[in-house]
Amino acid sequence: MEGQARAPAAGTVLNALANRTGSAFAIDEYTTATVELDGSEAVTGTVAEDPDADTRLVEACVERVVEFYGNNQGGTVHTESEVPMASGLKSSSAAANATVMATLDALGVTDELSREDACRLGVDVARDVGVTVTGAFDDASASMLGGVTVTDNTTDELLAREEPDWDVLVYTPPERAYSADADVARCQNIRPMADLVAELALDGEFTRAMTVNGLAFCAALGFSPDPMVEVMDDVAGVSLSGTGPSFTAVGDRDALEQIHERWGARDGKTWLTTTQTEGTQVL
Repeated sequence: MEGQARAPAAGTVLNALANRTGSAFAIDEYTTATVELDGSEAVTGTVAEDPDADTRLVEACVERVVEFYGNNQGGTVHTESEVPMASGLKSSSAAANATVMATLDALGVTDELSREDACRLGVDVARDVGVTVTGAFDDASASMLGGVTVTDNTTDELLAREEPDWDVLVYTPPERAYSADADVARCQNIRPMADLVAELALDGEFTRAMTVNGLAFCAALGFSPDPMVEVMDDVAGVSLSGTGPSFTAVGDRDALEQIHERWGARDGKTWLTTTQTEGTQVL
């Protein structure tokens, strides 16, 4: 019994740490999960990019799906990713979504659970495992459904979804930043700015929203806003993604190609991509 699925990464419009409202957009970079159920007593996970990576999240996703839709089968889950871990690009949400859908595929029951509910299942597991502070329904919904989503992370309610066609530039510094380690109390101090960003996002002004978000959360989380400031006049929107350290910019592709050279001079990795509107897909 084998299944496979891939889930896109995402960038941030509004970080939910301040007011529990979040917004994110899917990008055309993927995490792929392969699940094999073999009747063993346990689930074992591996990560192609890091043999020592923490696999509790993907293992628990398999266990939760087979608890509800299978017979508590054990097996293996293997992930491969184009998304750097702990970079603010929603690698955990993508891994959870891909694993949930791959497990449903292995069981042959992909039609028994809506994609929104499949997303919520992965979010519940992420909370239980402790890899998220907010529950990350915003990040997970963008990755599962595609496009840009706005969510209430207290109730796991989808407030809005649209399908923008954006070119996207991503800059990822070499360091890592784990969202579970973020200073939540400090982020909550900027709630008035987060409330403003939420209003902009719900009005469909996503690019303005992400720029305000980026400046506010750079200050709250201790990141330099320099990558934003040096390109702000040339893009439609730019933000710190998640709890960092990555930055994403959206706008005219010619302008983004020029900015690629500026960001590319920094330590780390810079690449051009696009938004993704199909969400997580069974392969």
